[in-house]
Amino acid sequence: MTGRTSFVLVGFGYRAEAFWRLSTALPDVTCVGAVVRTPRTLPVPAFGSLADCLDSVRPDFVVTALPRAANPDILVDAVARGVPVLTETPPAPDLPGLRDLWEAVGDSGLVQVAEQYLLMPAHAARLAAVRSGIIGTPTQVQVSSTQQYHAVSLIRGLLDVGHDPATVRASRTTAPLLDPQNRAGWTDDPVPKPATTTIATLDFGRGRSGLYDFTDNQTRNQLRFRRILVRGTHGELRDDEVVHLAAPRTVVRSPLVRRQTGHDLDLDGFDTGAITLGSEVLYRNPYPGQRWNDDEIATATMLQAMAAWVRGAGAAPYPLAEGAQDHLIALAIEQAADTDRTVTTTTRAWT
Repeated sequence: MTGRTSFVLVGFGYRAEAFWRLSTALPDVTCVGAVVRTPRTLPVPAFGSLADCLDSVRPDFVVTALPRAANPDILVDAVARGVPVLTETPPAPDLPGLRDLWEAVGDSGLVQVAEQYLLMPAHAARLAAVRSGIIGTPTQVQVSSTQQYHAVSLIRGLLDVGHDPATVRASRTTAPLLDPQNRAGWTDDPVPKPATTTIATLDFGRGRSGLYDFTDNQTRNQLRFRRILVRGTHGELRDDEVVHLAAPRTVVRSPLVRRQTGHDLDLDGFDTGAITLGSEVLYRNPYPGQRWNDDEIATATMLQAMAAWVRGAGAAPYPLAEGAQDHLIALAIEQAADTDRTVTTTTRAWT
């Protein structure tokens, strides 16, 4: 297959609108419709049901961006009609939902999950550095940045633990914190409010572990640093710096350097260029000139990867089994924190 690959959206909220908007700038992907519960004017044709939409515009795949409780039914419906699906995270709300969803659509191989965090420029560069072997074999990943399945995806991906069981211990504390920004923008609220921090340790066995540390709204609250640490047998990566043994009796610290245009007398316009480690290019922005933020770059990358996979021109971007495993461990973190008891994940059908 050649030419543009078409998709339809189910839902047209915050995340769905981002998929449509980014697709308008991509040369090989186009949004041809949206399924919405409430009739309204949209920039693409609107339909009241998935059946009507698929019959009318016949897309190559579907992108769902729905509340987690409503999502599985749409996935099952699309797969029953033989249409590939890219689903927003998480694919189902809870463990029974994951089990039922896998039983219904797992064997189809048609469902991918839009887990974009490892595609963000900084994380993609860190992953490339770790996989280069510069810090040896990774043994521990600590993430204090984003919540639940997103953080678990980072931990699993950087550790390369696959679907190995995890023993989870977790606790919560609450303390006052200003919350200056949320999805709607600046709050202008000068009063600290109670914010809960969840800290969990994940033991994957054979010397591999993870640390999860998340405070309410940390994704948007710029009063909390984002931190990531990858420890390995021969060194470690901390945020944007690597320390490793480069030669006998020679410990070297090297920065990951991000080329960001548009500063000072750089007149190319504000944009992400590349991220390097010494002379090695770890990551290069595939969308120069778009001026996209990191989440937009990652989402566009996922959308194009899905289109390539549907055309038979690329690998599966993030199969349902991976998204289900991320959420399984995220649920175990919440359960361990709720009960103050150790929780161990077990092998599931998707493994």
